[in-house]
Amino acid sequence: MNVMTGSETADDDRAAWQPRDTVNEAATARATVDPNGIVTGWSEGARRLLGYRSAEVIGRPAAPLLAEEPPAETLRSLHTVPRWHGTATLLHRDGHCLAVSMLAHHREPDREDDGGGEWLLVSPLTRPSSPLQDDTLVMWAFTRFPSTAALYDTGLRLRRANADMERVIGLPEAAMRGLRVSEIVVDPEGDRTEQCMRRALETGEQQHLQQSLRLAGHESESVWTTSLTPVRDADGTVRGVLLSAHDMTEEHLARKRLALLNDASVRIGSTLDLARTAQELADVAIPRLADFVTVDLLPAIEGGDDPRAGSPPGPVMLRRVAYQSVLEGSPEVVVERETVAAYPDDSTAARCLTTGRPLIENLTVSAVDRVASQAPDRAERMRRYGFHSVLAVPMRARGITLGVATFSRHRRPEPFEQDDLLLGEEITARAAVCIDNARRYTRERRTSLTLQSSLLPQRLPPQAAVDVASRYLPASTQAGVGGDWFDVIPLSGARVALVVGDVVGHGIQASATMGRLRTAVRTLADVDLPPDELLTHLDDLVIHRSAEAASAADTAGDIGATCLYAVYDPVSRRCTLARAGHPVPAVATPDGAVEFPDVPAGPPLGLGGLPFEVTEVELPEGSLLALYTDGLIENRGRDIDEGLDALREVLARPAPSLESTCDTVLQTLLPDRPADDVALLIARTRALDAAHVATWDVPADPSAVAETRKNTCRQLAVWGLDEAAFVTELVVSELVTNAIRYGGAPIQLRLIRDRNLICEVSDASNTAPHLRRARTFDEGGRGLLLVAQLTQGWGTRQTYTGKTIWAEQALPLT
Repeated sequence: MNVMTGSETADDDRAAWQPRDTVNEAATARATVDPNGIVTGWSEGARRLLGYRSAEVIGRPAAPLLAEEPPAETLRSLHTVPRWHGTATLLHRDGHCLAVSMLAHHREPDREDDGGGEWLLVSPLTRPSSPLQDDTLVMWAFTRFPSTAALYDTGLRLRRANADMERVIGLPEAAMRGLRVSEIVVDPEGDRTEQCMRRALETGEQQHLQQSLRLAGHESESVWTTSLTPVRDADGTVRGVLLSAHDMTEEHLARKRLALLNDASVRIGSTLDLARTAQELADVAIPRLADFVTVDLLPAIEGGDDPRAGSPPGPVMLRRVAYQSVLEGSPEVVVERETVAAYPDDSTAARCLTTGRPLIENLTVSAVDRVASQAPDRAERMRRYGFHSVLAVPMRARGITLGVATFSRHRRPEPFEQDDLLLGEEITARAAVCIDNARRYTRERRTSLTLQSSLLPQRLPPQAAVDVASRYLPASTQAGVGGDWFDVIPLSGARVALVVGDVVGHGIQASATMGRLRTAVRTLADVDLPPDELLTHLDDLVIHRSAEAASAADTAGDIGATCLYAVYDPVSRRCTLARAGHPVPAVATPDGAVEFPDVPAGPPLGLGGLPFEVTEVELPEGSLLALYTDGLIENRGRDIDEGLDALREVLARPAPSLESTCDTVLQTLLPDRPADDVALLIARTRALDAAHVATWDVPADPSAVAETRKNTCRQLAVWGLDEAAFVTELVVSELVTNAIRYGGAPIQLRLIRDRNLICEVSDASNTAPHLRRARTFDEGGRGLLLVAQLTQGWGTRQTYTGKTIWAEQALPLT
């Protein structure tokens, strides 16, 4: 008897399975039949099976090859199924019957005119007959299976492990055989796997789970999807569990990187605040990319300026803008926020900025020693917290280098890799664009604020009609500087004009438009137009300006603005108001009552074709008149009525001064930074009583001039202004004479003692006088020239009954 060793037996098995004929076409009987049942193809294997040569079969019906007619239901099913398999009884050429296992494929036609397509019929001539060979082949397949697999018995003990399982675990099969999963992998996931294995044995159902575990011999944690399949014998009894696992670490990391990029796109750049954007970058990267992150910018960036072209000179000076750590309180930090620090030429940050490319540096002992020679405090933190890998990424946007973002690891053991570098570049590039936007916005905002500050009144002019206080708050950094403005304009007759306006939009354009409108209002106020007429002229100006802007840009250049114009007369204590789409003012009387006068809204400036209406109210002396823009009362989460009620409550409370009233209004209605510009103007009215005003009716007779001079001198004596009598007599004489000669009755003379002495002569004529140069032999024409030379100013204002000519002269110092 020949006795074979195990190796000899294995060798014989392998020899039996050597592929003598890799592709043996004759080992399969193949035939094709068209939709009409005609044989169109016949292989050598078909000849060996039935004995017919191809010439004897091709082109003839296939039905004679069948020993019996197929069942009717089988024939019907062939018209609906793409594939059929079963046993068919065929006739051999010599006449005997053959029961053949057959597989039939219905092939779709290549062209529409091919009919229903042909059938491909295949049948194996021989089948492997050795179970030993089958078992050996199966075992080889299991061992070489490219996925990680292991077979466990019902006691959860390992019986077999394939080569990939040996590679992953780092142990040969012999060292693992007979051990449980929890004994092979000492990890909480081992116990979880065994629980699922028991469930598979008990229920007979396949179990699935996803696991993250750190395997011995592997530097980092890996992620696996595991399937546990019950193994049954021929009787259906569960005899074991097949564990198959797929390494999903790369896919898991890719999904985490995509999630981080998505998170960065949402969280970075939520505002136009430079420091906050930098902090958002640091927050996003912790802990998914790094353990410690710093963001440092070139000092020139924060002011909105462009840094100098090229690489920064060494040592590089950087301002720390943001940092974040996985450790509470960021104890690793050496340079605090807003601190400018120097970085040596061979430092990671300096080399990154010099080359303009990201770099990864592993912090070896020698590398930390080099740092210690230049920055001992930084080296001490590196050693204390175990920094071992650093990734530095330059922050660049629109060709400008802004700074550097540095990512460090001291808790995660794995160093930075190329994928981490690409991820760091992506999120840093997004942050750099957002920071550059914030930088450019800061520059524009600074320019707008400077422009607007130069256009707003630097100091309110002195006048006796009202005491005033004002506030201007620019919008939050996100909204931008707007076009709100206010003004106080002294008018003739001791009157004063109070103005508040709002240009739609933000930025330099809004500030420039605001400056044009404010200048226009002052020019129109000098003409002493009534409020409604002034707004009409201002409306025309806005319409013309919009047309010019549209023509220049070849696009719609609509300019929107609102305005409130009020004129207060301290003599009559009456206030005349008109508004163009602007919020209604508030009036607080000395008794504590606060009202919002019913002033017709009027259309916003720039619509044209619609009238403006005037409202006149009488104000007790000491009343408060509050003018403001809509940013004061409109706010997110609060409607206008609530804002007006809050303003009413503040104005109803007594305050020590107008300045404190302004502060209280802003603190109450705007506890946070306003979303829109806010202009606030509060005026307390004064009154000029009979002791400060003298009025005379003048007959339209030249002889009345002498009497008016006498009345003027007597009144000046009462006021103690004898020194002003000479000039005042001349002014009164000239103005009254002109009114008698060129005007119409009734004629009235009024003297007002205010900060200055005002002389007014009114008549019923609308004809305005003007200065002219008198020739040598002219008898007249010198009166107004004399008035202009002797007084600080003079002018004419139109009234509803005619005109008033006024002249104002300074009072002597007492």
